[in-house]
Amino acid sequence: MPVSIDKTEDVWTIIHDRPEARNAVDPDHAKALVDAFLEFEHGPAKVAVFWGKGGNFCAGWDLKLAASLADPELGEAYYEKHSFPIGSATSMLGPMGPSRLELSKPVIGAIDGAAVAGGMELALWCDIRVMAETAYLGVFCRRWGITLMDGGTVRLPRLVGQGKALEIALTGRKVEAEECYQIGLAEKLVPHGEARAAAEAMAYDIARFPQEAVRADRRSIIETRGMSVRDGLKVEWANGLEAIRREGTAGAGRFRDGAGRHGIS
Repeated sequence: MPVSIDKTEDVWTIIHDRPEARNAVDPDHAKALVDAFLEFEHGPAKVAVFWGKGGNFCAGWDLKLAASLADPELGEAYYEKHSFPIGSATSMLGPMGPSRLELSKPVIGAIDGAAVAGGMELALWCDIRVMAETAYLGVFCRRWGITLMDGGTVRLPRLVGQGKALEIALTGRKVEAEECYQIGLAEKLVPHGEARAAAEAMAYDIARFPQEAVRADRRSIIETRGMSVRDGLKVEWANGLEAIRREGTAGAGRFRDGAGRHGIS
């Protein structure tokens, strides 16, 4: 099975496991990843960790599949299946799988080894990236004439700025973990082999908090990008007010009654 889920009450680790292809994604794998993340979205877990088994996060789009699309019949069928629909209808299946999903709960990428081409796009799709010091990103598909089709050209400049995004994308060079951390492509570096454990520890830290507020603040950070301050404040207020009504006043009551004083949760 190319995708599996290790489940606990609060944290699910979604694992892609296709070691013979360094976790490159073919259509079956893409569909399995989407199904796993939709199960997480609608299930009881609070935070997901996304990890590639076998020493690599993901080597990108399966190039053997890409080569087969030179056949006009196969190519048109594939592109039609993965195209964006006209209007406001949703399109949940990208070539790499979950890259078009807009989840309401956090996903932490645990990056070991290569996260390149489409694999880098999946890493960028995650809310937070925990990288092993030996891991790396890169638009390695540059050498084969394959474009970024799973959000790379959208998310990369939002994280690192337009100039740096252009330099990384157009040169197709290897971006080592330390540089990723320095420029905002990784939020935490850990020793080799510890990315999954560190990401899961972070996930449990997040899961222990009241989740209405976690999700409201996450939603506001994402939704207000590019807005004016005034418009962003309106969105923040609407998202926050709903969460406070559902759980914030109750939390304040616990503090009033003696819980959580002096930094003790």
